[in-house]
Amino acid sequence: MAFHPSIRRRAAVLVIGAGILAVTACSPGRSVSNADVPAWKATAMPSVAGVVLEDSGKIPNRDPLVKNFASVAAGSYILTVACDGGGKAFFDVSSGGTRITEAGAACFGSRETSRIKIPSTGPVSISASSVDAPVIYAYQLVPAS
Repeated sequence: MAFHPSIRRRAAVLVIGAGILAVTACSPGRSVSNADVPAWKATAMPSVAGVVLEDSGKIPNRDPLVKNFASVAAGSYILTVACDGGGKAFFDVSSGGTRITEAGAACFGSRETSRIKIPSTGPVSISASSVDAPVIYAYQLVPAS
């Protein structure tokens, strides 16, 4: 069965288009090596009233970045996380050495929120990591209403 040349041409265009789409879908996000983290954070994670703790920065490689906070009161909180640069970032929250939760965010500038409960007043640690490094990140913890 013979195909009309215009059908072959359309098929070729579709195959090429699908190939380009596949390559771009697998390509890394934009470079964050020269990112202005404070400027990005101002838009990705605007400051809100009542922030108990927050941090932002660059995750340059797969090694977790741990930030320790001396004392956070027991209670319910909202953890908001964001990252940019492509892929995903993970935020492990621990209180007194006990893991409370892990929150994740797609690194395309969107914010994700998680409700967490800190069981007792004391030190809190938040570890930020990504297998898709380098990425930039920000998080903040506010009391739940």
